[in-house]
Amino acid sequence: MKTKTTKIIYWSGAIFMSLWFGASGFFELTKNPVVWDITQQLGYPSHFIYILGVLKISGVLVLLLPNRLLRLKEWVFAGMFFDIIFAFFSKIAVLGFPAAVDAMIAFSVLSVTYLMFRKLYSSELIFEEA
Repeated sequence: MKTKTTKIIYWSGAIFMSLWFGASGFFELTKNPVVWDITQQLGYPSHFIYILGVLKISGVLVLLLPNRLLRLKEWVFAGMFFDIIFAFFSKIAVLGFPAAVDAMIAFSVLSVTYLMFRKLYSSELIFEEA
């Protein structure tokens, strides 16, 4: 795969995930019932929902910075993976399988995006100076 194609796939996925997590984080911080009620129904406390919102917005900002903070971007990817995995299993346990389809879509898109990130930046991450 050519570098240009890899970049297009990476940035498409990064923008999609940024919109996904940015909207979710914004809704959590503004107590929007679309996200807030479902998250409380899953059993998460109010203070945790606010923390999630702040971390999601912060992660989106880091993810959208081109060619910077590469090590921190890896942590953002890890946080997004954990968020999606916890959401998936919480929804399966409480709401049933149909409610978890969005988590499976997000996991797939994030996986491809992360693979393209590693393909583009693996040498910079390995040889990055401390």
